[in-house]
Amino acid sequence: MEKAICPKCEHAKVAKSGVIDGRQRFKCKICGYHFTVNKLGKSIDKYYVVKALQLYIEGISYREIERILGVSHVSVMNWVKLYKIKAPENYDYRPTYKVLNHSELVKFMTLKENLTDTGMVITELGDKFMIIKWERFKNR
Repeated sequence: MEKAICPKCEHAKVAKSGVIDGRQRFKCKICGYHFTVNKLGKSIDKYYVVKALQLYIEGISYREIERILGVSHVSVMNWVKLYKIKAPENYDYRPTYKVLNHSELVKFMTLKENLTDTGMVITELGDKFMIIKWERFKNR
């Protein structure tokens, strides 16, 4: 177990001071403050945070990111706010995406029409691959 640190004065000189609701209680020897250890919360792997932010920057909506990664759109909004990410405003292009396994990706890449007249990013997504393409809005 990690050494407890006083949250008030941030000193490591603490002594055990009983148990409350099954959690160890401590008393700081410097300032006399009583505290319990921080509970371990549920956290999401940083991989998904980075992928969600990358997809957001590429123009994918919060709900689409939720469907792709299986992470709440509210979490994605909170990460965007936390890291102060701004998606670039570009109204001439719209992103489309496909999620493919390895053999589908190889087939996709062999077709010349998939490689011309568009920008494209391929990113790993667990055991699959995601292709994000930008296509111009067609003027009528």
